[in-house]
Amino acid sequence: QVQLQESGGGLVQAGGSLRLSCTTSGDTFSNYCMGWFRQAPGKEREFVAGASWSGGSTFYADSVKGRFTISRDNAKNTVYLQMNSLMPEDTAVYYCAADRSLISKSNLPRWGDYWGQGTQVTISS
Repeated sequence: QVQLQESGGGLVQAGGSLRLSCTTSGDTFSNYCMGWFRQAPGKEREFVAGASWSGGSTFYADSVKGRFTISRDNAKNTVYLQMNSLMPEDTAVYYCAADRSLISKSNLPRWGDYWGQGTQVTISS
């Protein structure tokens, strides 16, 4: 099993930046692909970014491409989400997740064996 804990959320103005962290414990971190998802009020949870086991392959939702960067440090059992040029529509609770499988369009609806509790990100206009 894997336990995940997000941190780094907060309130920032539009155009600003935040870096989210997700630290894991339990099973070997490098056995898992990692992903970031978000859920805005009244909306379904959506995929934001994903990284392969080593972090050598990364994937992004179109809405965040060029603004967000996912990275991981397997020595620290941590995955990061660097968020730049933030917009009010990025406001959501952000969750990290872990799965032994690589994220793909076909498995995205059921991807994520383990989830964190989320961290709130609020962007003011």
